[in-house]
Amino acid sequence: QVQLVESGGGFVQTGGSLRLSCVVSGTVNDIKDIGYYRWYRQAPGRQRELVATISTLGNEAYVDAVKGRFAISRDSTKNTVFLQMNSLKPEDASVYYCNAESLIDRSMFWGRGTQVTISS
Repeated sequence: QVQLVESGGGFVQTGGSLRLSCVVSGTVNDIKDIGYYRWYRQAPGRQRELVATISTLGNEAYVDAVKGRFAISRDSTKNTVFLQMNSLKPEDASVYYCNAESLIDRSMFWGRGTQVTISS
């Protein structure tokens, strides 16, 4: 089992920045089996949306709505995944969830989320 704990959410004005963190814990083998880390977000009344993905090889992918503004990264020495969010817009306001996917059996692990609120 892998546990994910997000932090870094908060209240920010339009155009501002936030950096989300996701600390990954579990056994060495369970963490080693993770192939992808992702950030999702979910606004009230809307479906959960994939925002950014990073593979353990370092390949990154983003939804079009955040390209050029958000950056996902990972510090493997600290078992932490980050989401740097710049030029924030009101439509970015959501609960942001960290996700990890095992390469062995495709198990998906989720954190409990961190709230991002943006004032216009």
